[in-house]
Amino acid sequence: MKSPMEPEPHHAAVQQVLALGRSGDPAVLQELITLLRTPSNEVQRLVVSAIGKLAGFGADADVAVAALAPLAARALHPQTQQYAIRALQKYAAAASAHVHDLRDVARNPALRDYVRAAALAAAEAIEQVAADAAAGAKHRCQRCNAVVSADEFARAKQAFQRSYCDRCFDEVFLERRKFETQVELHKTIAAQDGTLVQSEGERRIADWLTAHGIAYRYDAKFRIIGEFQIRPDFYLPERDVYIEYWGLDSPQYKMSMYKKQTLYQQEGKRLISVYPRDLPQLDGLLDAKLRVNHESDDLQYPDQRGR
Repeated sequence: MKSPMEPEPHHAAVQQVLALGRSGDPAVLQELITLLRTPSNEVQRLVVSAIGKLAGFGADADVAVAALAPLAARALHPQTQQYAIRALQKYAAAASAHVHDLRDVARNPALRDYVRAAALAAAEAIEQVAADAAAGAKHRCQRCNAVVSADEFARAKQAFQRSYCDRCFDEVFLERRKFETQVELHKTIAAQDGTLVQSEGERRIADWLTAHGIAYRYDAKFRIIGEFQIRPDFYLPERDVYIEYWGLDSPQYKMSMYKKQTLYQQEGKRLISVYPRDLPQLDGLLDAKLRVNHESDDLQYPDQRGR
């Protein structure tokens, strides 16, 4: 995604937003809102995503919603709008006044399909939270089976799309934070657009996408597929396509790979699998599967080449 900013300040702004988002500190909310004035779609997208993450850590919901709602209704860039809508959904109770705006977005044929779908999902989720509260619905922790309060349920759903009591929430959060830290430490290879990736194969894919002007998200955290949370290597939001680089060959890795491919297949997700042996022909492979006509038949559900 191109930025009107010079590379150095743009990279610094991206790193600042990422650091604030990972902090889990609700006190950084105002700093993030200030960064929304940065003239970069990528920075704005990361900011609204970070604001959404803070919902599970007690950020001021009214302040967050006031910042997110205008972008959810009419952001200049469709990806920023999509992220703002998803972040707004995480402040469900405080965002109830914006359900009508979200439904207007969902009905707008001029907008991208993925923006409209996000708006419809957010509107329905916010309305469901309100309905549950009105009905006094009870929920149980998925780990210990204890009855969770409405506040506990809202906090866990915002952060993990799961139902946890506060004790289990803290345990899960620490486990996820440790895992994310390990993943981030392995991102040491810089792609041409500044994205840090974990392997040479991923770098080549990222560079190919950048060279062809295709917007992507790398290692997007906790994307929900069915009842599972996964981290796709690449997600192309304007095409709703996933790319996975299967770079290892250990038995444990292969088991994880097959499970992940099965999830994509079960959910009808469009997946492109890339293996180390594909790298010499990477340009032809990706070009064939991502032609302008976006023919979904070219994509495998999941890869069935037996490798």
